[in-house]
Amino acid sequence: MTIVTTAAEATAARPALRPHWVNIVGISFYHLVAALAFFPYFFSWTAVIVAAAGTFVFGTIGINVFYHRYLTHKGFQSPKWFEKWMAVMAICSFQDTPAHWVAVHRRHHEYADDEPDPHTPVRSFLWAHVGWILVHSPDMSRYEIYARYAKDVLRDPFLRSLENQRVYLGIIVAHWFVFFGAGAGWTLISGGTGAEALQFGLGLVVWGVFVRTVFNWHNTWAVNSVSHMWGYRNYETDEHSRNNVVLGLTAMGEGWHNNHHADPRSARHGHRPWEIDVTYWTIRLFGVMGLAWRITEPMISPGGGAVKTKPAQ
Repeated sequence: MTIVTTAAEATAARPALRPHWVNIVGISFYHLVAALAFFPYFFSWTAVIVAAAGTFVFGTIGINVFYHRYLTHKGFQSPKWFEKWMAVMAICSFQDTPAHWVAVHRRHHEYADDEPDPHTPVRSFLWAHVGWILVHSPDMSRYEIYARYAKDVLRDPFLRSLENQRVYLGIIVAHWFVFFGAGAGWTLISGGTGAEALQFGLGLVVWGVFVRTVFNWHNTWAVNSVSHMWGYRNYETDEHSRNNVVLGLTAMGEGWHNNHHADPRSARHGHRPWEIDVTYWTIRLFGVMGLAWRITEPMISPGGGAVKTKPAQ
């Protein structure tokens, strides 16, 4: 395989691309609605608290725990009913279906920082962060990458059913109404007026759904971009992954990305004492509750020298 290391080489090697209008419109819409949070009408401290809680439930549990450490890398085992609940939480984060998310990430590990990497930073920071989501790439069609990277996910009937776009989008839209209904209903039960119920319900949607989702998006995207450009390295892996302190905190442990590339299957990404990994602590809590077992610990430690990381599933 020819290794692509410069932007010029990447430009010459990349296949023809065309705009992914569904993603462009969807991402733009979410950012525009999230911007309504700057208007006092939609603000309440309850809405902010709901957004913070949602960041943990839908982002940390849905994406970090389920999509990443559980489904992609098999870092622990969990009961089927709990797996289904986590899958729905992940869908509400609007980061694609389980099989596609897994396939993209596994391909990333196989070709990290080379041109076939779906979000290679070789092209540019912007490409690695969000540009790759905004285009259709011929070599990233679902049929092509599912066959190689996500056959195990599609063997599960429930996870396979989430590939249906009506089901997938239906869950996303339905949870908007759950947030609105909870806020408006609580206000009416508490004796508030219809106008107050409308305001509070809309506030919960703006903050609890749209602000929370946009925040989680940029955390996830920054792992692909920032954590392959800036930070320190505990391990001499064969790509450019970095441990980024800011993302280690904001992305609940996902920012210790060099550690992850050095030992992909481990459910724990924070390898040094100061590398706080809230996602791992959450998995450990699930273990205490009987919801997670066979939790994989790191097989290596910082200072262990060069390691090989491709391919990794």
